[in-house]
Amino acid sequence: MNNVKAVYFSGTGTTRMTVCHIVRELARRFSLPFSEVDFTLPAGRLSPLVFNQEDLVVMGTPVYAGRVPNVLLKFLQTMQGAGAVGIPVVLYGNRNYDDALIELRDLMENAGMKTIAAAAFIGEHSFSKVLAAGRPDQVDEAKMDEFAAQVAEKIFRNHLADEAGVPDFPHPVFVEGTPFPYRGYYTPRDRHGNGIDIRKVKSLVNDKCTDCKICADVCPMGSISRDDVREYTGICIKCGACIKKCPENARYYVDEGYLYHQHELEAMYGERRAEPFFFL
Repeated sequence: MNNVKAVYFSGTGTTRMTVCHIVRELARRFSLPFSEVDFTLPAGRLSPLVFNQEDLVVMGTPVYAGRVPNVLLKFLQTMQGAGAVGIPVVLYGNRNYDDALIELRDLMENAGMKTIAAAAFIGEHSFSKVLAAGRPDQVDEAKMDEFAAQVAEKIFRNHLADEAGVPDFPHPVFVEGTPFPYRGYYTPRDRHGNGIDIRKVKSLVNDKCTDCKICADVCPMGSISRDDVREYTGICIKCGACIKKCPENARYYVDEGYLYHQHELEAMYGERRAEPFFFL
C-alpha cells in the first residue's frame, strides 16, 4: 500500500467526518499519505471510482431506509477496485444499519476490492436534531481510533504472514446482515400499521430565506434551482443537507407523514445511545 483514501457520500457531513478520521489515523499508523474522494455532489459522480492494488480504501455512505442510498447504486456498480484493500463504513441515525453494511461490502467486493474490515458508526439523523444529536462526538472519535488500530494490526499481521508464505487474508470480511438479495427497504408505518410513503416529499422555504443559494450548492442530487431555491428540478432524497446547512433555518417540512415518522423515530430512539459495530 502507498496511499490511504477516504471515499464517501456525505450529505450532512457526518459520514465524511467519520471516514476521514479513520483514514487519518490509518495514515498516521502506516506513515502514508492520505487523500479524499468526495462523490456527494453530482460532479463527483461523473466518472467511475478507480483504484489500484496499492490503495487502502475506506468507503463510507449514510444508511437510508436500512440500505445504501439507492440513488448511488448505479454509480457504485461502475467502480473499479483492481485489488485495492477495502473497508466499508456506514453511518446510521441511532435506529439500525440493517443491510446497508453488507450491501456496501458487496458493492466493493463486486468491484474487485478485498474487504478486510467493516464498521457501522452513528451520526445525527438527517431527519432530526434529537436523534443521535451532535454525533459523532469525542466518544465516537475514540472508537474510530480503536477501529483504525485494529485494522492496522490486522494488516500488519497479514504482512508478516505474506513474508512467511501464507496466503493472503480471506475476504470478504464477515458483517452482520441479510445476504443478497437483502431485505426490503425500511418502511415507516403509522399507528395502524399502514405504510407511510415519503418518497415524493420535499422541503419548503419560509420567509427567513436570504437567497444565499447554499441549499442549491449542497443538494447531492442537484435538484434545487439556483434561479429560485423554492423550486425543485429533480428528486429529493431527504438527506437533510439543505436543512442542516441553511444558516437561516429557512427550510422545513410540513408533510404529515414525514413529521409523524420523524416524531415516532425520536420517541422510540431519541433517549438511547447506539454504539458502533466493528467487523474484522
